[in-house]
Amino acid sequence: MKLSVWTYEGPPHVGAMRVATGMTGLHFVLHAPQGDTYADLLFTMIERRDHRPPVTYTTFQARDLGSDTANLFRTACLDAVERFDPQAIIVGSSCTAELIQDDPGGMSETMGLAIPAIPLELPSYQRKENFGADETFLQIVRALAEPMERSEAISCNILGPTALGFRHRDDVAEITGLLREMGIAVNVAAPMGSSPADIRRLGAAHFNVLLYPETAESAARWCEKTLGQPYTKPIPIGAGATRDFIGEVQALAGTDAAPDATRLRQPWWAASVDSTYLTGKRVFLFGDATHVKAAARVARDEMGFEVVGLGCYNREFARDIRALGKEFGLTPLISDDYLEVETAIAEAAPEMILGTQMERHIGKRLGIPCAVISAPVHVQDFPARYSPQMGFEGANVLFDTWVHPLVMGLEEHLLAMFREDFEFNDAAGPSHHGGHSPRPQDEAPAVEAAAEEGSMPSEAAPTGGEVIWLDDAERELRKIPFFVRGKARRNTEAFAASRGIGRISIDTLYEAKAHYAR
Repeated sequence: MKLSVWTYEGPPHVGAMRVATGMTGLHFVLHAPQGDTYADLLFTMIERRDHRPPVTYTTFQARDLGSDTANLFRTACLDAVERFDPQAIIVGSSCTAELIQDDPGGMSETMGLAIPAIPLELPSYQRKENFGADETFLQIVRALAEPMERSEAISCNILGPTALGFRHRDDVAEITGLLREMGIAVNVAAPMGSSPADIRRLGAAHFNVLLYPETAESAARWCEKTLGQPYTKPIPIGAGATRDFIGEVQALAGTDAAPDATRLRQPWWAASVDSTYLTGKRVFLFGDATHVKAAARVARDEMGFEVVGLGCYNREFARDIRALGKEFGLTPLISDDYLEVETAIAEAAPEMILGTQMERHIGKRLGIPCAVISAPVHVQDFPARYSPQMGFEGANVLFDTWVHPLVMGLEEHLLAMFREDFEFNDAAGPSHHGGHSPRPQDEAPAVEAAAEEGSMPSEAAPTGGEVIWLDDAERELRKIPFFVRGKARRNTEAFAASRGIGRISIDTLYEAKAHYAR
């Protein structure tokens, strides 16, 4: 564990909260100090949920550490069962409470509760949020699910969606619709949308559909071994992967029925005339492993992009991403340090980033467009509209989402190209306000005035070693396309520094260009 301004994943108990919050009839009793109640905001503020998570905190304080904190847990547990009347509870510790070793799981077993109390062992200082969600769901399934007679009609379970997941709500709706068109009923979708009673009847399904390996692969493997239920391997993100998914479902269900694909517009739109400028665009991918693997295939095979960098933050899937990197001829970045990710993106100098909320901020700082493809995400990525990532409609959404930053970037480049035009130059007022009243001109930089008076040699480096861009060089730099402008600036400054040039002119800019073109 380390202190960081930003983090891709929270501690494991946040993953457990994602599972509990997505379910009904389940309550989470969390042994935690007052400060750990911040996690409620993740769901009510970011995900816009209209109710707080089903979590009871013991909220012990510093003065309680010298007394019986274990009794605080017992009281909180009994009060939660009496107040909320859940079908089952899960119990565990936050990263802070783990240090005092009160053993909530052991205590819950001695309370004689009339409902199942499922203990969680979540190593807060070795693992993180996705592991916490995966392990929590596994323990719930192990405690409640059991073999039973299969349903008369072919049915399946959908495994993996949780609260706070990236577009999980809409993905489940899209995949449920695809399966329905194939004549396959959904027995249970879990954990999100299910109850402990639903978990007990997981065994009635003929097979499982695994949508999010990060949060449900362990449970899918357990069901395969214990309940005799195979599970799907392709993740239906993108047109090609969706077709692979349909093929595997047909094989598992013993049917040749297929869903209606007429609403899939992404392949034609990606190949249409007004989209050809997308071909060859250089993109950098980063996020959770599942979405990065899917996005890499869509980017290369369906959109015609060139993948120049990729990586993931969840080390449990490092082997998969390294294999993917080998396929693309790249060395993948496996890191949960956003500063390392920013450095890798800056060095790759892509034309677009496909990443998380973190990469969106990185893109803003580097001046590179970004589309979000993976959690962690912020409030704008929980839209009110229907916006899946999976299935045929998900492929359409991907096209729109990825093209939009590039289209806006193209507009920016065109504006830069015509910056000296009478209508678009910096001195012109906004055209939509009527008239074009000129803006007041900025005063010349003091350093240029000093140079004109002869008090500073034209190429001398200012004190402190900083590099000064002259106005004519800045204007020329703006003519370079936005997606390589940052690299051009860095190369020119490095060239100038290596030659002791402190004031960059147009001549310096073109000398640097010639130098790096050799």
